[in-house]
Amino acid sequence: MFAAATKSFVKQVGDGGRLVPVPSLSEADKYQPLSLVVKKKRCFLFPRHKFTSTPFTLKDILIGDRDISAGISSYQLLNYEDESDVSLYGRRNNHIVNDVGINVTGSDSIAVKASFGVVTKHEVEVSTLLKEITARKINFDHSLIRQSRSSRKAVLCVVMESIRTTRQCSLSVHAGIRGEAMRFHFMDEQNPKGREKAIVFPAHTTIAFSVFELFIYLDGAFDLCVTSVSKGGFEREETTTFAVLYRLRNILFERNRRVMDAISRSQLYLDDLFADYYDKPLSMTDISLKEGTHIRVNLLNHNIPKGPCILCGMGNLKRETVYGCFQCSVDGVKYVRLHAVPCFDIWHKRMK
Repeated sequence: MFAAATKSFVKQVGDGGRLVPVPSLSEADKYQPLSLVVKKKRCFLFPRHKFTSTPFTLKDILIGDRDISAGISSYQLLNYEDESDVSLYGRRNNHIVNDVGINVTGSDSIAVKASFGVVTKHEVEVSTLLKEITARKINFDHSLIRQSRSSRKAVLCVVMESIRTTRQCSLSVHAGIRGEAMRFHFMDEQNPKGREKAIVFPAHTTIAFSVFELFIYLDGAFDLCVTSVSKGGFEREETTTFAVLYRLRNILFERNRRVMDAISRSQLYLDDLFADYYDKPLSMTDISLKEGTHIRVNLLNHNIPKGPCILCGMGNLKRETVYGCFQCSVDGVKYVRLHAVPCFDIWHKRMK
């Protein structure tokens, strides 16, 4: 009965989907600003989340005894009087039958009349709260933290605003069947006993609330998720491992890019060197034509296989050759592979 009235209130007031109806009159006092609630994910058949109250506040799960002095502002929201029909068909509304506590046999709907009067909105000053919790950390030894951390479906939330009544309020509910010309009529008009009920609850009762989720890091630091885009929860070990692997991947990618840039620059240098060689007359470049110079040889004749040229075969393109020089040695190898033209002459020109 109370749940049906608060759901109808939230549906009509709206507030962009942030407001959550208080599910039970017995728990209404637990949804005060800075109180903690647990948000649990349901299966895909139920898009809405389930909120469970706790006996703790945000201060209780923080390290240290310092109070949170964030201000709470209050103002009148509206004057609410409503009468609405709730269908009894469908699995989602089966729980309403138990909530109303009246005889619904032969009925297809119930009419709920809620007289809340003037309701007030009480909300935490977000900017002040953010400044206060900047250096605070979560106490992982707290029982609520341990239990929530062990469940992947549980997200801790802080109540940031609550909507309360200002006077004694009444709720009445009637079970019946919808008529075409009237709102509803009783199935047994002669004996409506047991088919209607009314309750009265005190002033300052919370009927709706909204929350910010908490995202808690492994070192105890935490963030308030002040937008619907950011999601709460606990940082997991595998998340940290993934982050390290991602950073390592970026480092390797950057190193590979630098190596490729170096190879590209060396290739440009070789291209310029070869261009400079071909632009000059043969008598100025062909060192092998001069006396006392090293001699080109076919390495295959000496049982040495084809391989990359030491001058131009170390870049992206593995240019191979069968020619070389026995008078030169590199890294203990008593010969070098060099293309007959132009690498042989360029190599020996540089060696001089």
